[in-house]
Amino acid sequence: MRSPFLFVLMVLASLAQAQSLSQADVKNLLAQIRERRASAPNVRADFQEQKTIHLLNKPIVSSGKLWFRAPNKFRREVGGNSPSLTVSNGRDLWIYYPNFKSAEHYSLGKRSPVDAIIAAINTALNLENVENTFQISGTKAGGGYELHLLPRSPSMKRMFQRFDLRLNSDFVAERTEMVQPDGDQILTIYSNQSRAPIPESTFEFTPPAGTEVTSPLGR
Repeated sequence: MRSPFLFVLMVLASLAQAQSLSQADVKNLLAQIRERRASAPNVRADFQEQKTIHLLNKPIVSSGKLWFRAPNKFRREVGGNSPSLTVSNGRDLWIYYPNFKSAEHYSLGKRSPVDAIIAAINTALNLENVENTFQISGTKAGGGYELHLLPRSPSMKRMFQRFDLRLNSDFVAERTEMVQPDGDQILTIYSNQSRAPIPESTFEFTPPAGTEVTSPLGR
């Protein structure tokens, strides 16, 4: 049987490792993140993702690679049996499905649902204007930070019930957990993060010959 004294020591050690951040601390942390982003705007990483959907018995698991350049350029490659490629140059968003030789094209900046998706990606990797769309609390733990975000804006409330984010000491995402209003959850683990330069061509996409292109929201 575990000693009560030992249990108290374990609890105290846990509390010592995780220090709550005041609102002033959070503001200062976001300022540091902005400074780091300005000096090193690129992020690349591997990821593993698990989607828990209440209509399905088993989670959907996927993995792939991600490239991001602040403020809004990214490339996301998902491998496995159902591969996909999502690319944004900040003006256009492409989603390509090689198994079906089909691609979807979206124009950004027109207050469409896709803009909210871009905002969600920016929240995880860039924290762009995060104070305007989320209430933020957090802790400092294990050399990194745990941030807990509750949406303020109607567009974010339609997408998220809660958004939890873990950052490493270089202010790069290690883990995100998004809980949607219907209870569905998306857990993403990032690894092999790097801020090395990324070629501009990474964020451009031209549909391969023979690809069926659609524009679900119009041009």
